[in-house]
Formats: sequence, C-alpha cells, structure tokens
Amino acid sequence: MAGLLYRLGRFSARRHWLVIIAWVVIMGVAGLTYSLFAGTISSSITIPGTKTSQVQDELADKFPSANGGNGTLVFETTDGTAFTTAQKDDVKDFLDGLTDLDGVKEVNDGFTTQAQLDEQRQKIVDGREQLEDGRKQIEDGQAQIDQQKTELESGKEQIADAQAQLDQQKAQAQEQAQAAGPEAASSAQAQAGQQQLEQAQAQIDAQRQQIESGEQQLEAAQQEIDDNTAKLEDNERELEQGSDLLDLSEGIRFVSSNDSAAIGTVQFTESTFEVPQETKQAISDRAEDADIDGVEVYVSNDIAQGVPSILGPGEVVGVIIAALVLLLMLRTVIGAAIPLVSAVLGVGVASLAALSFSSLVEFISVTPVLGVMLGLAVGIDYSLFILNRHRTQLKAGMGVHESIGLANGTSGNAVVFAGTTVIVALLALNITGIPFLGLMGTVGAVAVLFAILIATSFTPALLSLLGMRILRRKERQQIGHTGSVRVPDKPMSTWRAVITLVAGVAVLGTIALPATQMRLGLPTGASEATESSQYKAYKALEDEFGAGQNGPLLVVADLPEAIAEDDVTATEVTIGQALAKNDDVEAVLPIGASEDRDIIAFQVKPAGGPDSVSTETLVKDLREQTVKTDDGTVTLGVAGNASANIDVSEKLANVLPLYLVVVVGLSLIILIVVFRSFLVPITATAGFILSVLASFGGLTAIYQFGWLGSVFGVHDPAPILSFLPIIEIGILFGLAMDYQLFLVSGMREAYAHGASAKVAVQRGLHAGRAVVTAAAIIMISVFAGFIFSESSTIKPIGFGLAFGVLVDAFVVRMLLIPAVMHLLGKSAWWIPKWLDRILPDVDVEGAKLERSHPTDGGHGDDHGAGAGAHRGSHAADVEPDANPHEGHTPTHRA
Repeated sequence: MAGLLYRLGRFSARRHWLVIIAWVVIMGVAGLTYSLFAGTISSSITIPGTKTSQVQDELADKFPSANGGNGTLVFETTDGTAFTTAQKDDVKDFLDGLTDLDGVKEVNDGFTTQAQLDEQRQKIVDGREQLEDGRKQIEDGQAQIDQQKTELESGKEQIADAQAQLDQQKAQAQEQAQAAGPEAASSAQAQAGQQQLEQAQAQIDAQRQQIESGEQQLEAAQQEIDDNTAKLEDNERELEQGSDLLDLSEGIRFVSSNDSAAIGTVQFTESTFEVPQETKQAISDRAEDADIDGVEVYVSNDIAQGVPSILGPGEVVGVIIAALVLLLMLRTVIGAAIPLVSAVLGVGVASLAALSFSSLVEFISVTPVLGVMLGLAVGIDYSLFILNRHRTQLKAGMGVHESIGLANGTSGNAVVFAGTTVIVALLALNITGIPFLGLMGTVGAVAVLFAILIATSFTPALLSLLGMRILRRKERQQIGHTGSVRVPDKPMSTWRAVITLVAGVAVLGTIALPATQMRLGLPTGASEATESSQYKAYKALEDEFGAGQNGPLLVVADLPEAIAEDDVTATEVTIGQALAKNDDVEAVLPIGASEDRDIIAFQVKPAGGPDSVSTETLVKDLREQTVKTDDGTVTLGVAGNASANIDVSEKLANVLPLYLVVVVGLSLIILIVVFRSFLVPITATAGFILSVLASFGGLTAIYQFGWLGSVFGVHDPAPILSFLPIIEIGILFGLAMDYQLFLVSGMREAYAHGASAKVAVQRGLHAGRAVVTAAAIIMISVFAGFIFSESSTIKPIGFGLAFGVLVDAFVVRMLLIPAVMHLLGKSAWWIPKWLDRILPDVDVEGAKLERSHPTDGGHGDDHGAGAGAHRGSHAADVEPDANPHEGHTPTHRA
C-alpha cells in the first residue's frame, strides 16, 4: 500500500492540474446526480418490525378511513383571556385554509370538537332528566292500573255476591213453583217473578262483561307499561354506558378549561413519517404568518420538526477555530487553507453523492449532517498529516515531488489505515439490523472514504501546485540547515506513571458515573429552542391540557371474536374501564370499532409526558395487560409517537452490547496485527472503553440531568438520544485507534531501534504529541461547533463526539497509555513467536518505503532539491546501544 500511495502522490504532483480538474468534475457530476435524483429527507426515526409498527399496520388494515398521520397546532390568546367569537371564526378559517395543501385530508378545530363533547355530556344530563320524567309517568300509570285492578276485583266480588243471591232466589222460586203446582207456576205472579230474575241475571251478565272488558283494557295498559319500562331500561343502560364513556374521556379536552387555548388537528393522507417535508414546511410557514388578532399559532414537533441545516453559525465557528489551529501550527495562510479546502471538497462530493440515493432509500435528517461532521473532522486531519510530513521533508532539503510522494506513502499510508478503521467501525453499524442506523454508518463511511481519497490525491496535487510556497520565506532560507532533532533519553519516573494512571482512571471513572443512570429516548418539542414554535406548542399543551397531551397513546384491543353491533358500546366501556385502572392513565377516549367489529381502538392520555419514566412504564403495562370479557380474553397493542420512541430506544439499547462486542473484538485484532503485541491492544481497547464511558457520563450529566445546562443550551433535560451511544462507539473507536496508531507506533519504532522500552515510550510520545494535539483540537472544534446547532438531535451528537475526542486524545492516549506502557516495560511488546511469524507486516507508516527511497534530493523533476536531506525522525539520533541487526531505519513521525 505504501508503494502504491507513493506512486499516486508522485502522479498527483506531476499531473496536478489533471487531478484538480478531475476532482472538480467529480464534484460537478455529484451535484448533477443530486439535482436529478435526490428525494425527500425524513425528520422522523422509525424501525420496521417494532410492536408499534405492527399495531399501525393493523390499524391501516382495519381502519382505512382513519389511515394517515395527524399533526397538531396550538392556538393561544396573547393575553390569556377566553377566545372571542371573532377569534374562533378566524382560527376555523385558518385551519380550513390548510385543506388545499397536498397531502392534507381534513382539519378539525378544537372549538367544534369540544362543543360536540360538551353537547354529548349535555345530552347525558338531558337524557337522565327525560328518563326520570318517563319513569315518573310509568309509575303514575302503574298506580292508576293497580287502582283500576283493585276496583275491578271489588266489582267482580260484588257481581259474584249478586250472582250468588240471584242463584239462591232462582232456587227458592223453583222450589215454590214445584210446591204450588203447575197452575201456580203459570200464574201471572210467577211469570213476573221469573221475569225479574231474568232481568237481574241480565244485569249481572252485563256487569260481568263490563268487568271483563275492563280487565282486557287493563292488560293492554299493563303491556304498554311493561313495554315502556323495558324501553326505559334499555335507554337508561345506553345512557349510562355513554355516561361511562364520557367519564372515561373527561380528562381529554380540545379547548382549555379557561378557554384561552385550543387544539387544531390536521389529518394527512399518509403517515406523519411519510408526509412530504414541503407540506409540513408550508403549514409551519402559514402558522408563522397567521394574522389572527390577539392569537398566537404554534406548530407542534410532529409538523415543525424539519431537516436541520448542514452548516449553521456554530458549525462555521468550529471550522474557523480549526483554521486558527492550522494557522498557529503551520504559520502560513496557504498551508492552513489546504486541509480546509480538501475537507470541504471531500464533504461536498460525499454529501451530494450520498443524497443522490435519497429517492431510493429513506434518509433521516441527521444522516447527512453526521456525514458532514465526520467528513470535515477527518478530512482536515488527514490532509494535515500529509501536509505536515511534506513540510518537514522540504525543510530537510528534499525535492517537492519526491517529498510529496514519500509523504503520501508514509503518512498517507497511516491515513489510509486509520481511515479504514473508522470506515469498518461505521459499516459495522449494519449488523444491528436497524435500517436508518446502518444507512447512517454507511453515509459516514462514504464521507471518510472520500476524505481519504482527497487527502491522498487532491492534497498532493495542491502541494505540487504551490511548490515551495508551502513554506514560509524564512523556512525556505533555512532548508537543509535544520540541525538534528533532540529526542528524550530519560524515561518518566515510575511514581509519576503510577500516579498518572490511578488519577486518570479515577477521574474518568468519576465522570462516567452518571452513565449508570442513562435513559434513552428521542427528542420532543421540549428539547427545541425556547423561542421555537415546537417548544411553545409543547409547553402550551403541557400547561393547559396536561403533560400527557404531548404524547397520547393509541391502544388497540384485539377481541377474541367479532361482536354484535349492539354490543360495541358495552364492550368499549368494559375495556375502557380496564384501561383506566392502570396507574398514570388520565383519560381514555374510544375511537371506534373496525368494520367487522373484531378490534376496538382507544386514545389513552397518560399522566406523564412522552419521555417520562411513567409513560414508558405505562406502555409496558398496557402491552402486558389482558381484559376478560364474556366472549374471552382481549389482548392490547399500543402505538403512537411516545410508543414508537420507546420501541426505537429499546431496540437500540438491545443491539448496543452486540455492537460493542464486535467493535472491541475488531479493535483487538487490528491492534495485534499493527503492533505485534498482546498487551498493547488490550490497554488500547481498555482506554477506548474508558473514553466511551466518560463520554456517556458527560452526556448524561448535561443532557439528562441538566448540569451546566445554561452553558450548553439545555433548558429541559431529557433522555439521551437513543442512537447516540451506538454511533459514538463506532466513531470514537476509529478516532481512538487513529491516535493510538500515531503515538504507540512511534514507541514501537524507537524500541525496535534499540531504545529501552521505557525510553521508547517518551520518544514516541515526544514525536507524535504535537500533530496529535493539533489534530485533536481541530476535530474537537469541528464537533463542538455542532453543539450549538438549531437541531435538538444534532446538539448531543456534537457534544458526545467532541467530549469523547477530548478525553481520549488528551487523557487516555497522552497520559494513561504512556503511563501503562512505562509500567509494562518490555512485556508490552511480547507476542508468541509462532503468531509473530504468521501475522502480516502491515508497515503502517511506510518504513520500508523510506528505506527504498533515500532522501538525497537528487531528483531532477523536483523543485528546490537539496542534498543530504534530513529525515526529521524522532529516532534520528540513535543511542550507542542501538541494535544494528533489527533491520530498521529511523522513520519520521508525521
């Protein structure tokens, strides 16, 4: 690889215009493909296959009419008074005007929805009064019927008595007639008596018929009373069921209790994650420009969460600081400009090339920003390594083209190795099985790849174009007279090593302590800038409607079998009351049953916010809950933004250990090959773990606990960004191995040249600390610039990486690793002979290339060639006890 890079450097030096124009053309092609094929970038983070996505898929299938996401707008009077009629009309008109936007299905204003709820509650009150009146009428009618029944019974008794008397009279008359004989029976008196008896019988029969008719009427009246009573009971049952449902949803309001705030809802034709950014931006713009007298319009996070700008003021300041560091180190404006130009070109090509695929693959907004962040940081550093080596060789008298080739083959070789390590760590994110995370790692790897390609081709071309002007005039006058380089010949004291190691581990361990309480989550509106619309909407909802209004849960009840239409309300009450029994449930609002009535959906308002521990616990409790009904057991599924955030965080937390094991294992293998040692890789990996834990501790303390919040713009502490730990592990691993390489390989080189193991530690540190310090400061500056980004997602990423690099470079690599190497002594370099024989000789810094290209300066195609060029190696002054049969020559440290 060193020879190939040497030839590439020489070619770029000789054909500098060709290389420069080629990269400009590549940039143009990338820009063209971006303009032709770029798609929409999503601001939402989703993972397929989670419990939330499964419930959402079920809802899309069972509730096609309700399919589509919702966005929330909050309307609040500026003086805190109740809305006037004119203001309500203006709010409704504003919302109605949003329906002409592409992707908006319908809108609902809170005033109408709240009025409907209030009307339903009033209907319950009126219905209860009507039921009471009906019950009173039925009772009165029953009393009249009972009275009439009593009267009829009395009449029936009187008739029975009369009939008995009549029957007795008939019997007496018959006896008298028999006793008197036939003549008496036919007498006029007898006939008159018989006629009277018949008349009496007729009267009794008529009375009996009248009573029977009355009984029939009473039976009909009783049946009517019974029917009305049954209807009354049915109505009362339905009314009480409706009352129970309204009682369950009493905590859900769409207009605040003091009438000073209202919620407007926009329903989209697609899920919130798939709504075009142009539509969301149009809603945000209209809300900002809304001219409603005395009313503020705020757009919530589900609409206003847009794509963060790639370079904001904070990022520009970071780049400016990096430029100042370059200027102080190189003391030449031209020299300082080369790494910056190279890095910007690499970032431009990588970003445009990656985003050209955004129409085919879903990009989340943080993905290109992470690519820019990495591309700038490593791009500047990688060009600096080669540039610094080239300048040192020029000052020693080497020709321009030969120096460029040799710098590319030595420091460029180390750059390729370090960059490849970062790329492998980032590509390993694909093993997590999480699409957006794998894509994020791939885009970051592409940015690092282009940083390597630019540093090893475009940077040499620029160096050739500038020639000797890369040196200051005073430096050019002193070419070939730089003198020998003083190197340490005494090791550090053992006590100093012990104290450094103990103190360093103690400090890092203390910083890492908050990480034991780290919680993972995704940003909410509370994380946005206090002057932003999202933050104001979040706080207005929290203050006026309760914290749970910012993260309502969607609960789907899967019934054991389809139910009858008449049983829907009763089933809703049964399940709703079971849901309401959970701790931290503030309200339950039934949404409806599916068309085939085998699932019922509810909106559950939790007591806590979307990122609270109580809401996380509630989601888990609901998913584990079962509800018993007459038909069997009902199972519950949970969806919604809060649920999705919990699922994403849980999935990422589950894959974090696997990724850490892969990265640590990769670290050990790579370092064993590079340093041909067992203990050096173990100490390097232990240092990396310390750096990561300390970084996690700092993140937790500031962004979750809120310590130093005013300094870092943390006004509402919240859980740590769910994918940040795994991203930080990958990136810090690559960068840590970078610094480990540039420092410890110098120690190994000095030891191989005959220096004692402990002196070699000092020599390696002395040789590499200047360039590592500059590189670390540059990287910290670039990452730190993103801390003050407008995006709540980008801020903690910038801090985590900046703090991680700070800890790893200045504490772990420059303090702890030298102390450990000193204490280990010769044992640090032990490796079994059989393994030493089979390991490949990677020659990371191109020592073999240096030996095959003596720097005598006699190259006719170079500018400013000189004789007897000094290598500038930290091991140039080899001690008298140097081991001549080691077969190594001094190698310059970049």
